[in-house]
Amino acid sequence: MYLSLLLLQVCSSQASHFFGTMMTFNPKNITADGAVTVVLRYKLSFRSCTDADTWDCVSGDCGTESLALDTVDKESSGEWCQVEGVMIRQVSTNAPFQLRLDGGDWIGNIQNGVSNWRALTLVDLRIRSDTDRANRSPQTTILPALRVPSNCQRDFNLLAFDPDGDTVKCRYGNTAEDECSPCTPPSVLSISQPCTLSFHTTSSSNEGPYAVQLVLEDFPNQAISLTQTNGLETRRTTDDALSKLPVQFVVKVDPAVTSCTEGHYLPKFLPPTPADRAHLYAPVNESLEITINAEATNSQVSEILYSAPQNTVSQPGSVAGQFILSWTPSEEEEGEDHPICFVVQAVNDPNKYHSELRCVIVSVISQSTTTALPSTFPPITTADITTRANTTQVDVNIAEVNNTKGLDESRGPDGKNSNVGKIVGIVFAIGIAIALVVGGVLAARNHARTQSAVQQARQELQRLRA
Repeated sequence: MYLSLLLLQVCSSQASHFFGTMMTFNPKNITADGAVTVVLRYKLSFRSCTDADTWDCVSGDCGTESLALDTVDKESSGEWCQVEGVMIRQVSTNAPFQLRLDGGDWIGNIQNGVSNWRALTLVDLRIRSDTDRANRSPQTTILPALRVPSNCQRDFNLLAFDPDGDTVKCRYGNTAEDECSPCTPPSVLSISQPCTLSFHTTSSSNEGPYAVQLVLEDFPNQAISLTQTNGLETRRTTDDALSKLPVQFVVKVDPAVTSCTEGHYLPKFLPPTPADRAHLYAPVNESLEITINAEATNSQVSEILYSAPQNTVSQPGSVAGQFILSWTPSEEEEGEDHPICFVVQAVNDPNKYHSELRCVIVSVISQSTTTALPSTFPPITTADITTRANTTQVDVNIAEVNNTKGLDESRGPDGKNSNVGKIVGIVFAIGIAIALVVGGVLAARNHARTQSAVQQARQELQRLRA
């Protein structure tokens, strides 16, 4: 009781301090009697790291809860702090349940008339007929505040990744469905699918902070059945949302800037910064490092701001404008997908400027892959190339290139072996080998380890010619 009163005092001691929230969930163990362990990860953003609030069960069997809360990141001037809660719930059944966050107030001077905060999460853990597994939520995260000058057009591409392969869509919250209080959309933003917010230039009279209150939903790509612990089946079509997740944050419309060109006042990303929506792989108990470079000629790049899993650490790189994000996943996180979003902030006192928003997905795997080449910028997106940390995993099957036996055995009219097939086979193999050389150079440009990839391809070329 004392702790609850203390939290209430902390929350009420600073009026106008909320910067938003979000939540995702991931089912873990399912026992023989149908009980489920589900891990829910949520972000809470306030002015201070000491502020807090709790999620309440509003419908269904929400089970028992254990909670670990830790700081993710805070803006250097004290503008905001984001914490992550890892909530483990033991529920007796996989039937849907809802959690709600209620309180007040958002930060002051919100332009779209939002005062109290409210967020609603629908958790559905029923077994899907298309995967034979419990339903998983989309994965996303968001920074507490994103900045844009009033005279600069910008798209905020929010992360909307679903591990079940569902179609993910964003919409503004609905006041009638108790998803926010109220759910007034920002007049300066428009939304398009899957989850992009577009800001167009506006007058100085519209400058200031706006509360963005979105709901993220996943829709099956075909009609499926959801099976409950008691055997009850429910049909879901492509028009039926499976999960409901809040994504709430602040967009600050700042005074106009002299130039909207990236790299002048607004920071511009440089290689080897991963491209937006890059898919990274992190082995358990191994440190994942993401190198981020940015520059701005008319302002000073000051810090990286990010939203990531607990225990993510940032440190300056070896050159100006470089930052390194590091995270080490635990064994309990194997098989999970974790989003990381970031911007680089620059300052030209008293103004602050943000780069574009970038997000990546990190899949936690059991062990390292064996072949690694440096990442490209932007990364190659073919199906055979994925990205782990700052490296690109390239799996090349040389045996397929060397499979020219059928051509070598072609025969002429006299029944003797014809060299035509052999020549064609060699030419074909040489062409493929040359493509490997070029592809290797492109995939690993500006990096010393490129030479080893080129040398391997040249050796294969010589072998094929022989």
